[in-house]
Amino acid sequence: MLAIVKLTGGLISRSFALLSDALNSVGDVLTSAVVLVSLYVARQPADEEHPYGHTRAEAIAGSNVALLVVLSALGIGWEAFQQFSSEHEAPPAWTLWIAGVNVVVKEALYRYKIGVGRRTGSTAIIANAWDHRSDALCSAAVLVGLAAVRFGGPAWRGADEAAALVVVAAIIWSGVGLFRQCSSELLDAQAEPEVVAAVRSAAERVPGVSGVEKLWLRKSGLEYFADIHLEVPGQTTVDEGHRIGHLVKDRVMEQFPMLRDVLVHLEPYPHIHSPGPADAMPHGDARRGTGEGAANS
Repeated sequence: MLAIVKLTGGLISRSFALLSDALNSVGDVLTSAVVLVSLYVARQPADEEHPYGHTRAEAIAGSNVALLVVLSALGIGWEAFQQFSSEHEAPPAWTLWIAGVNVVVKEALYRYKIGVGRRTGSTAIIANAWDHRSDALCSAAVLVGLAAVRFGGPAWRGADEAAALVVVAAIIWSGVGLFRQCSSELLDAQAEPEVVAAVRSAAERVPGVSGVEKLWLRKSGLEYFADIHLEVPGQTTVDEGHRIGHLVKDRVMEQFPMLRDVLVHLEPYPHIHSPGPADAMPHGDARRGTGEGAANS
């Protein structure tokens, strides 16, 4: 609704600031639609071709949407830059109402979603809430630009295009940030330090665990996959080690519902570790050494 109203108003009033803000809303609609579809795909169960599931669909969709939004913003920015020196009439008074109402709506959406995000602990909803706050600030810039053109006279005729460029810059900033976030997820970056520390602490509190040698925690969609190397006394039997491994897995998955799976590998403690090629191996190569002491699922 916001996109249609701002696009119509921008076309009628020939305001590049309103048109650029309409592009921002179109990007929001497109992003939400693609995320909804990708979440549906991501929730599909694992199959023979995708044993880890389909959770990467969200990051793939997000990166493509980010690129599309950035390219569109660059296009509208170029048009606004070319119109700086052109003559155009002052925008009608009703365009100020469109921009003002949009500020109020976007700020209300921010406050609603930030409350939901904090209550549920959803970083995705919190990030989306801040996107609405960014939109509210962009609309405020549009409102100032339109008011300057209307009440400032010919000397302020470039304020509309200047406001459009401010909005374009904000859209590009958000788009690049979204693309970096999605790319990082596709590259299996380590999870946030506070999340890793919390999972490590929970594992170390399980009876029988002497320590955590390694902990890899990667985000995939809205979920996480964990690879953890536990240190247990060297005289521990295979049966006992297997039991400890499953206790750790059950404990961390219970405390952290965002974990989809946990792969546990056991190491004797104390032990002398000699650095070798295995230290540089990716996840898959490292798992070949799990042996009978690993509790996998």
